[in-house]
Amino acid sequence: MKRIYILMAMVVMALTAMAQTTLLDDMKFYWRLGYGIGGNAPLPMPATIRSLNKFSLQPNMSIGVDANRQIGDHWGILAGIRFENKGMHIDADVKNYHMEIKQGGETLAGYFRGKVDTQITQWMFTVPLQATFRVNKVNIKAGPYVSILTAKNFSGYAYDGYLRVDDYTGPKVNLGTEKNERGDYDFSNDMRDLQWGVDVGADWQFSNHFGLYADLQWGVSGTFKKQFTTIEQTLRPIYGIVGISYRIN
Repeated sequence: MKRIYILMAMVVMALTAMAQTTLLDDMKFYWRLGYGIGGNAPLPMPATIRSLNKFSLQPNMSIGVDANRQIGDHWGILAGIRFENKGMHIDADVKNYHMEIKQGGETLAGYFRGKVDTQITQWMFTVPLQATFRVNKVNIKAGPYVSILTAKNFSGYAYDGYLRVDDYTGPKVNLGTEKNERGDYDFSNDMRDLQWGVDVGADWQFSNHFGLYADLQWGVSGTFKKQFTTIEQTLRPIYGIVGISYRIN
């Protein structure tokens, strides 16, 4: 982790220094600070997820630096590096939802009906590469991104329901609301360390140095590794980010 932070700091300092040289006068460099809202969700939403009871905002901050070079009057290319957090905390009602839980030191797998409380945290370095199209003070952008996770968590508990072990007609295990009655799960080690997807958005430069931006990051890769099958649906990280930018040069 220390090496990653040192590398990030070196990249940021190098880009900042480059922005002050005359070698790259045709490039613009921007600091970015944003906040993201979204989640890791299956699309379309399966019938096994009946309703969403609670969605709590998380500290999904994004900070980074970008370089934007114009190619002609309108087109350009943007590349950068960001350090960001993508997380969510939800409570949902489910029915016949495939689960693997731990209760009383025993691991049980089957189909659950009741409530699930899930906490997801993902800290990562993200590298976007986007084509841009400038219209007056607005820069429309789209392209792929790659994220390398440095910390990850996918855990929670099932409660206020029952689990049918193995299949829909298997032995019934009741799960209560108290801590010692619930069924805990932790799939953090099954999450991908490398994610990729598509980032579309727009930058609005409202002054010489300051601007506002909005991005939608749509994960193409799933949250979990390919061999992970406990959760049957593919969960994709889908997050919207809004923030402020500062042009360095």
